[in-house]
Amino acid sequence: MTGFFYSTRTWNSQPQPSKETVELWKHLAEKKNWRIVQLPNGFYQTEYQDKEEDTWIDVTRRETVNGAEAAIDGSVEHYSKKIEFLNGPKVIKTFE
Repeated sequence: MTGFFYSTRTWNSQPQPSKETVELWKHLAEKKNWRIVQLPNGFYQTEYQDKEEDTWIDVTRRETVNGAEAAIDGSVEHYSKKIEFLNGPKVIKTFE
């Protein structure tokens, strides 16, 4: 006999990120906290500045400056969306 198990969860039952995680997301969603450095091998490395210290944390490497900037733009967009969805699901369409 084959059975199907279906489970639903409300938004409140989903694990919520910690305050520190949300603060990091907000920090990473601002492009001013990012930079691109050129490595000795000619590649470009994207880095973000640590919130607490004056250190830079490397994230990814790209072959071109444009590729590195596109990677930063993608990261900024990603973290901006994470912040946007912290308030719960967004209604896209309703029916009458």
